[in-house]
Amino acid sequence: MSLYDLSITAVIPAFNESETIASTITALRDLECIDRILVVDDGSSDNTADISRKSGAEVIRLGKNKGKAHAMKTGYESTNTQVILFIDADVGRSAKEAIKLLEPVCRGDSDATVARFASAKNKGGFGLVKRLSAWGLNIMTGKTFSSVLSGQRCFKRQVLDGLSFDYSSFGIEFGMTLDLLRKGVSLTEVDVDMRHRATGRDLKGFLHRGKQFADIFKVILIKLREDKIACLDKLFRR
Repeated sequence: MSLYDLSITAVIPAFNESETIASTITALRDLECIDRILVVDDGSSDNTADISRKSGAEVIRLGKNKGKAHAMKTGYESTNTQVILFIDADVGRSAKEAIKLLEPVCRGDSDATVARFASAKNKGGFGLVKRLSAWGLNIMTGKTFSSVLSGQRCFKRQVLDGLSFDYSSFGIEFGMTLDLLRKGVSLTEVDVDMRHRATGRDLKGFLHRGKQFADIFKVILIKLREDKIACLDKLFRR
């Protein structure tokens, strides 16, 4: 199959992204294989929704901020296309690189793809969030996956059917990756030349990474508890 044989929706979860959303949408509109661009405005206080509509996207506006996981779930539930592409609102013109995520899925080479960014020259944090996610994924799957935190992902729809989106905001990418690997889904990392807004080593940046760390740690604890309960259940059933 080719890029034009399957129906494709690009879902963009967005919160206060008025500065970058137009360029992200424009880049995706240039990819003629994408049938629909859907922005899920997660309770923004700026004019993200208005700019998105003027830029040519459909918009679902949530009444209040409920977190990225909820926005992604809303987008997934609001489309029935054969392929779903999730793109962060702040990647701007580099969203055109999403074609590299779409091709393996549409060709049937992979059930899902995840964007692997080049290493940042100026790192904002100290890598604690990435190390936590890599460690958590390894102890629960025995596998390594360098793009656990990437928000740029493409899926065959049936892969997402039955998959839980009910994770704490920034825990969605980690939780989703873990669930997919455990299900044996063909998940491929794809090198892309994408850029997004990096968080700096200021108070706002540390607060953001602290929230990420907490959300991912929460997912790890929940999964470990579920594994322990499942193990005990099997033991007592013998």
